[in-house]
Amino acid sequence: MSELFKLSGVVIVVVGFALRLRTTLVVVAAALVTGLAGGLPLFSGGGPFDGVAHLTRTGQEGVIDMLGRAFAENRLITLFIITLPAIGLAERFGLQEQAAAVIRRVKAATVGRLDIVFQLFRVLTGILGLRLNGHAAFVRPLVFPMSIGAAEVMTMASSEDDLTVETVELIKASNSASENYGNFYGQNLSLVQAGILLVFTTMNGLGYALSVLSLVLYAIPIASISIVLAAIQFTMCDRKIRRKAASND
Repeated sequence: MSELFKLSGVVIVVVGFALRLRTTLVVVAAALVTGLAGGLPLFSGGGPFDGVAHLTRTGQEGVIDMLGRAFAENRLITLFIITLPAIGLAERFGLQEQAAAVIRRVKAATVGRLDIVFQLFRVLTGILGLRLNGHAAFVRPLVFPMSIGAAEVMTMASSEDDLTVETVELIKASNSASENYGNFYGQNLSLVQAGILLVFTTMNGLGYALSVLSLVLYAIPIASISIVLAAIQFTMCDRKIRRKAASND
């Protein structure tokens, strides 16, 4: 029974996300509960944590100290915040309006086709080892307004205000899925991306002799399947948007 308590963090994550609680709060709470259930102390004993020497004295690193150390060692991932003011200024001076106007001139454009192209683009950037900081820096200021423009053409709406709330939320979900699929599977096709290097390091640490190239080759079929399944999903999204517009008419 005590071993099952170590899985309580999983339950917290599932329940927290189901209740749509704040992601950071849910993840930190799950980490604390899992650590305590696993027998780790809340704080490292003997004063502030100072590395290996401290662990030698106390035996175990505290959960709070562990979270703080992990944040300090990976603080560079918060650098994307620097891009937010630039994105805000670009939106203030008409970035979204221009992006939507460009798509309106492409008669064959639909939300689904745009998401298919964007996913392929994200896979390509993943292969090249490029990072775009997806949702905040790319999807919200560019892909979403372009999708709104495509939806206006599809439904013959004069503006975004003519689209239903359900249609707009469906477009947001579809854009986010396109970014997630392309980024997640695309980065596994690069020899220098953090995701594939993490798998390589973990597998070698467990005693499995693998090369990074072999991992990339194994990831190719999975990435290909994700592209096909996503194309089906995005095509169904177009049909939903058209049905919604027809029912409203």
